[in-house]
Amino acid sequence: MEILLAITIGLLYAAGIFLILRRSMVRLIIGLILLGNGANLLIFLLGRISKGKPPIIPEESKVFLDAYADPIPQALILTAIVISFGLQSYAIILVKRAYRVTKTDDIEELTTTDEI
Repeated sequence: MEILLAITIGLLYAAGIFLILRRSMVRLIIGLILLGNGANLLIFLLGRISKGKPPIIPEESKVFLDAYADPIPQALILTAIVISFGLQSYAIILVKRAYRVTKTDDIEELTTTDEI
């Protein structure tokens, strides 16, 4: 399972970087989304995939004796999902506004200072 996730992470990173290097701002946003999903999967994989119970210690015992799932990677992934969703929404609105003003989504045309 870890090998499959590692290959998926590599493909997401490769596709994300490829799309970020294109000239279209829409492809830039899609590349950022793919990179964010790849980072989430990487955090999930680094937290080790383990089947177990939730880490809740009963009141009558002092320590947890069974195998349990580590909640830290899950919390990090949830935080990363929320942050990436905010970044994606802001970028989509920004690109939409830039397209309305300039009538293009080509990054090269937006960075030139030549007037016609």
